[in-house]
Amino acid sequence: MSTDDRDAPGDSRPLPPRLDPRAGRPARGRAGSTAVTAPATSAAGGRRLVWTGRAVAMLLSLAVLVTSGWGWYLGRVADATVNRTDAIPTSGNDETVDTGEAMNLLLVGNDSRSALTEEQLTELNAGTDSGTNTDTMILVHVPADGSKASFVSFPRDSYVEIPGYGWDKLNAAYAYGRQNAPDSASEEAKSAQGAQLLVKTISQLTGLRIDHYAEVDLLGFFELSSVVGGVDVNLCNAVDDSFYSGAVFPAGVQTISGADALKFVRQRHGLPRGDFDRIIRQQVFIAGVLRKMLSDDVLLDLGTQRQLVSAASKSLTVDQNLNLLQLAQQMQSVTAGSIDFQTVPYVGDDTDDAGRYILRLEDEDALRTFFADLSAEPQQTAAPTTEAPATVAPADVQVAVYNGSGTSGLAGEAATQLESAGYTVSETGNADSMDYTATEIRYAAGDEALATTLAGAVPGATTTQVDDATSGTVQLVLGSDFNGVGQAVTAPAAPATTTEGEDQRTAADTSCIN
Repeated sequence: MSTDDRDAPGDSRPLPPRLDPRAGRPARGRAGSTAVTAPATSAAGGRRLVWTGRAVAMLLSLAVLVTSGWGWYLGRVADATVNRTDAIPTSGNDETVDTGEAMNLLLVGNDSRSALTEEQLTELNAGTDSGTNTDTMILVHVPADGSKASFVSFPRDSYVEIPGYGWDKLNAAYAYGRQNAPDSASEEAKSAQGAQLLVKTISQLTGLRIDHYAEVDLLGFFELSSVVGGVDVNLCNAVDDSFYSGAVFPAGVQTISGADALKFVRQRHGLPRGDFDRIIRQQVFIAGVLRKMLSDDVLLDLGTQRQLVSAASKSLTVDQNLNLLQLAQQMQSVTAGSIDFQTVPYVGDDTDDAGRYILRLEDEDALRTFFADLSAEPQQTAAPTTEAPATVAPADVQVAVYNGSGTSGLAGEAATQLESAGYTVSETGNADSMDYTATEIRYAAGDEALATTLAGAVPGATTTQVDDATSGTVQLVLGSDFNGVGQAVTAPAAPATTTEGEDQRTAADTSCIN
């Protein structure tokens, strides 16, 4: 069922008191209403520090339950108790990239700590309030058939055009939106304005229509990771970031939860790529939560399922029209191996006109192509040909051997080895340069079979048709990679690369990270 077939506001009915898990405790800013689409009115709800991905973990836990009555009940509880916000704007959220009936959900992390007590700040090593900038933004893209999901992270320092405010860092969009609200507006209204401007910014950047919005506060993250019994992560090296995030972990596989889980996803100091490796940590932790959700430990434990829904409903804020049960039904065929994590394509580090650090993203065409490909059907590759290239007997191949390696006497040694292998050597000498690093086989038009035969004696050598080769004679130009007849040439060292926009893993990947 498509998530666009959503219930209209006001259609949902409150749960009866005997089923309502909120019975006996004060409503959180919802006096007089339990409707699914009722907006939250709690002041703290608009100032929440949110870390991404736990919302989706809850949604996927529902996905494995929707076929049972218990799953239907939990879905109704979640829909009835979750906080709602008017996050989807009526304009400026347009689809210019064709992704069919796919669903796009924006997960954000709001950087405010104002709702936490001093004790909670100390336990979570979260520091003091740092304003309303968003530090974590992930676009969850789910094709219409629900067979897979893509989580695309947006670095907070991405330099983008914010509608109405010009070019700035992406994490400033939410704050600008809040400032745009009237001074007399409620905290909920200000937060909704912030969410709407962020949605417009992401939509303009990606060319996608953002269908839904979700955020989870800090305590929700803390509680959810504990409810599932911790999450397994794998570190390539031990880390000690006790001063900043509080992350102190040994190398290897380990199970983390609660405050340790928060420290893990917050660390960026002491990592090779700073914020980029923090993004990888967030993605790895989300993947671990998803694997836990799909495990028998959760699927067969109704008590854990109830706790998960309770923890999510206390902290989750979503847009007015997101139907959690319908979304879960759409995603019920998703497996860990079909959930991809990657980072939006980027060019590299830079500074803006004020000298601030920024991250330059790829140009508009490259970004449009990237997001269009998320929903593209896999291309059918042509079956490789089974016809082997033509060859001849070694005795029918005349070879002129030229030394371009810089190693004295190598042409003579190669000639002797070729003759021992049955080839006919017509000439030896030095090449036009001694700086050849790669061994080459050159041949005239029509002598492809001769060149192919010689290439079998020098595996890895390049073959090239040239105009100045004598017909009937193949030239062997020895480079510094030549190891002898019958031996493969030395493979060139792989160049150092950066993972600019190319970090990618699935939720099933448990390899170690930095």
